[in-house]
Amino acid sequence: MANTGRYSSYIRPASYVVDLAILIFFAFQFSFDPLLIFTFISYIIITWILLSLKSGFYEIYRYTKITKIISLTILQAIIFTLIVFAFFGYYYEYGRASSRIFLYLGKSFGLIFFIKLSVYYLLKRYRKDLGGNYRITIIIGDSTKTRQLYQFFESTPEYGYKCLKVFDLNNGSADLDSVFDYINSNKVDEIYCSMSEIDNDHLNSIISFADNNLKVLKFLPDNKDVYSRKLNYEYYGFLPILSLRKIPFDDPLNKFFKRAFDILISLFVLVFILSWLTPLLAICIKIESKGAVFFKQKRNGLDYNEFYCYKFRSMKPNPEADLHQVSKNDKRITKIGRLLRKTSLDELPQFYNVLLGDMSVVGPRPHMVSHTHMYAENVDKFMVRHFIKPGITGLAQVSGYRGEVETDQDIINRVKYDIFYLENWSLLLDAKIVFLTVVNAIRGDKKAY
Repeated sequence: MANTGRYSSYIRPASYVVDLAILIFFAFQFSFDPLLIFTFISYIIITWILLSLKSGFYEIYRYTKITKIISLTILQAIIFTLIVFAFFGYYYEYGRASSRIFLYLGKSFGLIFFIKLSVYYLLKRYRKDLGGNYRITIIIGDSTKTRQLYQFFESTPEYGYKCLKVFDLNNGSADLDSVFDYINSNKVDEIYCSMSEIDNDHLNSIISFADNNLKVLKFLPDNKDVYSRKLNYEYYGFLPILSLRKIPFDDPLNKFFKRAFDILISLFVLVFILSWLTPLLAICIKIESKGAVFFKQKRNGLDYNEFYCYKFRSMKPNPEADLHQVSKNDKRITKIGRLLRKTSLDELPQFYNVLLGDMSVVGPRPHMVSHTHMYAENVDKFMVRHFIKPGITGLAQVSGYRGEVETDQDIINRVKYDIFYLENWSLLLDAKIVFLTVVNAIRGDKKAY
């Protein structure tokens, strides 16, 4: 069920690197002294990245029109021109003639725009002529709009969509179970659904399937009650397409701030807490029982990918560690381990996971792989949690749903809180959750055992 490569993950970072290299290369025309050129280059890098994240300069998709690229470049050029002139206004004693500054900007943006258009058209040719960089799709519903969409996919291979099949649920030739089997067996990336051709029961089944199997679900709209959800409009040619869920982390600026928050918090903990606490806890752990200081266990993270999650070992080494959750008065827990779990200190090594990028400070708590598979099959929308990185703490945990899952309602409510967090994230919410986590650790949580 892992993500099959929904995004071209290397193109955008490479674009950042190339564009910054161009800006830096032409910056040497100003003949600054070493300190000032270092200051100017640092200024360029920071402001360019922040501006690009805010303006969406690199938000170019396979269905983006050339006019959009031109308008983004013009907007970027205007604002960045003001930014560069602000630098020379601040360092007025090193001022340069306006003509030289405009020459620098003109050469830089001319080359950046040329490369941007070249990559855009080369990718279109690559998709059309070589069949690469494509996404596998199917369409549910046989109507005028779905036939137009199918024709659009067929007639514009440069967009990189391969539509395998159109399913008609109304003539009895297909049912949802066979459609779902087909999607899984053919590794379909995106599902397009005609709202006019399905009833609400089918709609809810398709939504649940897409959520639980990490499939992108998009709609050809009509007047169904799906409009009550938080939707995102896109246009393929002149056809309006609706995406089911707009996740705040899809915004590059939000993603940047989230990652910056994670790095700052994790570095603080690693440098100022774990640097001296780890040796002390290591001695205590080793004195009480034989075994490693750290305990690592496979968990499922972003896009259902597995990673090793680290903790301070709080139990005696046992063969059931990867199978059974810790319960109240569990005999496997050591004396020092009970203290670690009560204060949540056993979780601190996970800040290494945060720094490595496997986890976030705040997010849905990851479960043991065996439990994740079980919940994925039995708990509706459980898989939605894997659209974002797992966290050391989360909204569910500070809302009373941490620790052992004793009843079905525990995991159901945990998923509800996790989905709410995913759809309503903000830095303020992260800060609030971190604060409540620290308060609960000091005060003690009845489910911390």
